This record gives sequence, structure tokens and C-alpha cells, in this order.
Amino acid sequence: MDIADVKRKARTAASKRRAEAHELLKDTAGLAMAARGLPPEVGIETGIVSGFIPYKSEITTVPMLDQLHRQGWKTCLPVVIAPEEPLVFRGWAPGEPLVPGAWDIPVPPETAAQMLPDVLLVPMLAFDRKGFRLGYGGGFYDRTLEKLRALKRVIAIGVAYHAQMVDEVPSGLHDAPLDYVMTEQETFACA
Repeated sequence: MDIADVKRKARTAASKRRAEAHELLKDTAGLAMAARGLPPEVGIETGIVSGFIPYKSEITTVPMLDQLHRQGWKTCLPVVIAPEEPLVFRGWAPGEPLVPGAWDIPVPPETAAQMLPDVLLVPMLAFDRKGFRLGYGGGFYDRTLEKLRALKRVIAIGVAYHAQMVDEVPSGLHDAPLDYVMTEQETFACA
């Protein structure tokens, strides 16, 4: 079985675990993460942070973005421009209007300023303590992290329900590792 087949099988199991966790924790998990805030080791008092609007059963980052915005951070959201391309980031603050983007995921309008985030809150289906994540398979965050890390110091924080943790995520050469993971239960630096 090749890595693509292994990942497909892992995605099916991970989607089920995430949906179950979402049913139990969707109203409290995002608030718990926001109450804890970003890991102090990030070492940035204010800067530009990208979150995401939850898709399907993803955990919400909106409470975290709201808190960081009130603390002086500039906030933005990722936008899919085309397949096989890195994401772009458009400025957005909680409460501002959004428009339908790829897969009908709400995104800031095209008139919103483009930004280069210092910190990315990254969605995922599964993760391990080494910092590898399983996404939907489009490679958007892997390409984006590769591009951004070539330009500047960027901190990637995977955001998920604790139940999404697995012993080992199948990974390949192009999988960009995370620096930290945040769940409703804990925040940890990846090994």
C-alpha cells in the first residue's frame, strides 16, 4: 500500500473521530483554547495571525481570533485561489462580512487586504506529537508553509480536538510539520 492509500484510509477514520468530538465539544472547545491563548514560546506579542472559519466538523478558531484582535493582533483568513497553489491570506476581523469561497467556505471579500501571517492556526483531521498533520489531501497548507517559511519566520499551530490525536500520522517528503498543537485540553510544542 503506498502513502496515498495509507493517508486515504487514515482520513476516513480521522473524519469519524473528529465528527464525534465535534458533537460533544463544538460549543466549548474553541472558547477553552481562546482562554489559554497562544503559547508564550511563540515569542510574538502582536503580529498577524491567520485562523479559519470551521468547515464541516472542524474546531472553531473564531473565539481565539476575536481575543487576539482585541489584544492588537491583525487577523486574517486563508483563501484558496486555485488547485495546486499556496493559500493567500486576506484581512478579516470577527464580525466583518464574509463571502462564499471554494467549497462554500466563508472567506473575506476580494477587496480585503492581503497579508503574510506570522502565526497560522491550521485545521486538520488528525495529528501526532511530532507535528505531522493529516489534512484533506489538497496540500494547500503544506505548499503555503513552504512558501511562507522561505520568506520569513512563521509559526504553524495545528488546531484540533484532543480526540483527533493519533500515535503517528503517515507523512511524506512534502508534509510540512507544525510547531505546536492546540486542543481544548492542552497546548504542546511538537517534537
